[in-house]
Amino acid sequence: MAKAGFDKRLWIGIGISAVLLVMLFRQIDGRQVLAAFRSMDYRYLVPSIILTFVSYYCRAIRWRYLLLPQKATSLASLFPATIVGYMANNLLPARLGEFVRAYVLAEKERLDPSSVFATLVLDRLFDGFTVLLILVLTLFTVRLPEGMEPVQEGLKLGGYVTLALYVGVIVFLVLLKRRTHWTLDLLGRLLRPFPARVAEKIIPLLGSFIAGIRMSSRPAELAALFVSSLVIWSTAIWPVDLVLRSFGISLPVTASMLIMVFLVFAVMVPASPGYVGTYHAACVYGLLAFNVQREMALSVALVMHGINFFPVILVGFYYLWRDNISLRNVEEQSAKHTG
Repeated sequence: MAKAGFDKRLWIGIGISAVLLVMLFRQIDGRQVLAAFRSMDYRYLVPSIILTFVSYYCRAIRWRYLLLPQKATSLASLFPATIVGYMANNLLPARLGEFVRAYVLAEKERLDPSSVFATLVLDRLFDGFTVLLILVLTLFTVRLPEGMEPVQEGLKLGGYVTLALYVGVIVFLVLLKRRTHWTLDLLGRLLRPFPARVAEKIIPLLGSFIAGIRMSSRPAELAALFVSSLVIWSTAIWPVDLVLRSFGISLPVTASMLIMVFLVFAVMVPASPGYVGTYHAACVYGLLAFNVQREMALSVALVMHGINFFPVILVGFYYLWRDNISLRNVEEQSAKHTG
């Protein structure tokens, strides 16, 4: 049953990617895309790639602080696990990279995989807070060209909805941690209209998950978590600005921030492995809001996706080879924890 569900999600994602690719390419003049690539200043690619890996390294640093209540883990283990996890997200469906990342580190450091995965949920929560901060800053500072007022209003509405959903998740997790039995009992009552197997699977999983969440309360370590989050996303946004400059597109930094927010939401949408289609659509439609020509916007999207796709795959496979890790075996072990 798990396998069938897994395949269903995969094919739904492939279908969404295919539809988006058709929408993106059907009105494109290939000659103008080639002209955009010929005009590109490729010297911007090297710093863009370096900054992308700096962002991953900062993720490893933040992960170290999240793991401190369990074990003082070295960056020599954390950085390769982070890269392998993101490589897996690019190659495997259903965002299995998160489980791969937890499994690889747990095996190397002799930690409980469930507890390690719990730290990655906290990791994503810090990402969510930071992205929300970027979104709020962008909504109050970005100025779209004339005629795009409806888009700007739509962005604000989307920001408020996202904020409300995110606050709801935070409240639920706080209740789950502080009043575990009460929250699980309430959830069980809410799930009564559904088949019994749903509650039988979800409630024990949540109980095990919340038991594994531990976070330092030391001010210095909490400050390190927040500072590292800001650096992570600053070094993720900077390459967007550099790629735009490589194509001769001069936009304020708030434009790069807005495009990054679009990309964050895009990778949440079911898609084929590597976020093909969803990633490109988010970038293209984000740039169209700034009156960037469609062919130029698609060229930017292809380069940005390539920067975030190919280098991490190459380095990820290097770490798999160096540490004699089988991606197939890791995928199978990770799939067992998901299904």
